[in-house]
Amino acid sequence: MRRTTGVLLIAGMLAACQPLPPGGGGGGGGGGGDETGRCGAPGLQRLIGQPARVLATMKFAGPVRFIRPGDAVTEDYSPDRLNIEINLREVISSVWCG
Repeated sequence: MRRTTGVLLIAGMLAACQPLPPGGGGGGGGGGGDETGRCGAPGLQRLIGQPARVLATMKFAGPVRFIRPGDAVTEDYSPDRLNIEINLREVISSVWCG
């Protein structure tokens, strides 16, 4: 009985380690990944590699979350929210919906 329980526990843990879909990554490092791009992220991929100061001149249609290293980020998923990650060098490193 214990061996069966152990095997089931390990199988369950491995199932939780499935890779994220393309564009996914949630929160730190690349995106929660609404592949439909409801927040407009697909059209803003050109921002990656740009200095964060370019964001000051932009207007966004919906909610935007700017994420810097060390920022606390909730894990709630909002397909209409644009997430923009900014690295320590103040360069945009990732843009995604979620």
